[in-house]
Amino acid sequence: MPHGHFNGVKTAVLFGLLGGVVLLASFLLFGGNQQALTIGLVIALVVNGIAYWTSGSVAVRAMRARPVTEAEQPAMYRIVRELSARAGQPMPQLYVSPTSAPNAFATGRNPKNAKVCATQGILDILDERELRGVLGHELMHVYNRDILTSSIAAAMASVITYLAYMAMFFGGNREDGERANPIAAMLILFLGPLAAGVVQMAISRTREFDADEDGAQLTGDPLALASALRKLDMGTQVRPLAPERQVQNSAHLFIANPFRAQDVSKLFSTHPPMAERIARLEEMAYGYRSR
Repeated sequence: MPHGHFNGVKTAVLFGLLGGVVLLASFLLFGGNQQALTIGLVIALVVNGIAYWTSGSVAVRAMRARPVTEAEQPAMYRIVRELSARAGQPMPQLYVSPTSAPNAFATGRNPKNAKVCATQGILDILDERELRGVLGHELMHVYNRDILTSSIAAAMASVITYLAYMAMFFGGNREDGERANPIAAMLILFLGPLAAGVVQMAISRTREFDADEDGAQLTGDPLALASALRKLDMGTQVRPLAPERQVQNSAHLFIANPFRAQDVSKLFSTHPPMAERIARLEEMAYGYRSR
């Protein structure tokens, strides 16, 4: 089965699991109380809807990035213009963050509002071929609407948290007149968001595999991205980003986990293991060579 098809099925299954957690929490806390569930759902969707519409500017501000001109970054412009034209998509806005931590990310709710940002650190360590592989990966996040996917996952995860808080602090009355079981409410308050977070991170890791594969197809050079990931794997350990809240909230956007390995457990990592990503890209390259 092709990786892209497998990852699409895996994402659908993960969304199904996340929806199942929401339904289970709803049943345990409120039974058939539709009014309470609707209020919690609306609050969660509004909060995450705002996050979806402002995610681009928040991530850019968190990295202190600024827009750059073609005169300042001719290689970035040349690469992105070529790849955008190849994909039949509009040219995104290009940004550079002054941080020495090597990384890159793309954001924007659709290709017309896309922003692609590279740190000064990644520009310093990659050659143009490797940079092309990275930018191809980031463009595919935009073209695959991954910001929308992550926003939906975050909304569903937030619903669980809101349901638990409503049960704990507002009674959580069920339609049969009984109050929600306080023990069940406490368990969902602590374990519900934990389970939802694990599934949300799994969705994020799946989208990274897709962006690797699709980006390599866009550039036609999977080994370039594999080489870039090797450098990023070492570079992010030597020069990690500080695990500040604003950066933590945007961690899933980066091409490589921006924090040291000890700062985040594998269970909650927003990225799959770098060795596995590189192995998949090398497998793609051998496939290309055999054609």
